[in-house]
Amino acid sequence: MKYFDYAATTPPFEEVITTVAEIMRRHYGNPSSMHRYGEDADKLLKRSREVCAAALGVYPSEIVFTSGATESNNLAIKGVALQYQTRGKHIVTVSTEHPSVYEACRQLTNLGFEVTFLPVDAEGHVSAEQVCAAVRKDTILVSIMHVNNETGRVQPVHDIGAALKKQFPRILFHIDGVQGFGKLPVDIRGWRADLYSLSAHKLRGPKGAGLLFVREGVEIFPLHSGGSQEQGFRAGTENVPLLVGMSKAVRLAGERQAETARRMTEWRERVVAEVQTIPQLRLNSGEEAPHIVHFSYPGMKAEVLLHTLEQLGVAVSTKSACSSKLAEPSRVLQAMGRNEAEASGGIRISFGDEHTEQDIDELILALQQAVAKLESLERWKR
Repeated sequence: MKYFDYAATTPPFEEVITTVAEIMRRHYGNPSSMHRYGEDADKLLKRSREVCAAALGVYPSEIVFTSGATESNNLAIKGVALQYQTRGKHIVTVSTEHPSVYEACRQLTNLGFEVTFLPVDAEGHVSAEQVCAAVRKDTILVSIMHVNNETGRVQPVHDIGAALKKQFPRILFHIDGVQGFGKLPVDIRGWRADLYSLSAHKLRGPKGAGLLFVREGVEIFPLHSGGSQEQGFRAGTENVPLLVGMSKAVRLAGERQAETARRMTEWRERVVAEVQTIPQLRLNSGEEAPHIVHFSYPGMKAEVLLHTLEQLGVAVSTKSACSSKLAEPSRVLQAMGRNEAEASGGIRISFGDEHTEQDIDELILALQQAVAKLESLERWKR
């Protein structure tokens, strides 16, 4: 079976697996403890923070460790909303955001906040002009994802950050960077971001670890009550083995980004070209993020094509892993103007740095065979 669902999760680097096991075995002290075991664990934590900060081009003191992207996004959005609610209670985001942003914003509306969910065009893009036009006197936060987790669309975060900060310097800017880091160049300072979310398991690190960049000077209301870990922003004993493993994955993914992007871009172009030759399929992604190809088979339920591909030895996804077991059509595709048949028949193929040209050959062959098989079944039914 060939695995093409790297946007959902990735196999950890062997170095990461070895490191996590070694830390669990030898350095189990609580980093908040004052004895030698605690001091050893705390040194590892500090080193991990330095490694992650160096990879992102920020200060170690601006890194807050979390359990993953969902927590990072919730901490950024709810933490800012609760901390700065005396300034205003309006948030701007996009209708195609990941559920951890979209639902966090919806939840805040129950607490008296107002959220503007910006529409996207047929390609899934939102512009800096749209973002700035949606800003009100009481806007406190703009949250935009770098790369869409379903379609791979890349939002113009540089343009958005520049325009936003030029016109509204007090409004905080959060970027969900989960699908971008390791595939595209990242420039947190240049993008004028105040907050930036990452998840370890999307870049070949362990599950259960993530981070939130919080720019120096920005305050967020802690969502966990307890100790003073993570500068008071995130109480709870840090998971040292996973965080050390994450720092290794972040370093490796950052160092390999250019070469990874080059190889993935070639594979994506091959698969996109193939999809465009199959009349039953409609492409939903373009030449942007190098690791995702998304298309629809209108009128065919996505899970039918997914299981047919699985029988042919290829594992793909229908949409976001967090939403893939829901029966509803894709919210992201509907926001892009796709009809219900198209939004119910979406398939996401996502690459990893371990793939080979032979893997892509097998993927394309399986796709051709799956569509031919389903088409013949449809003709027989008619």
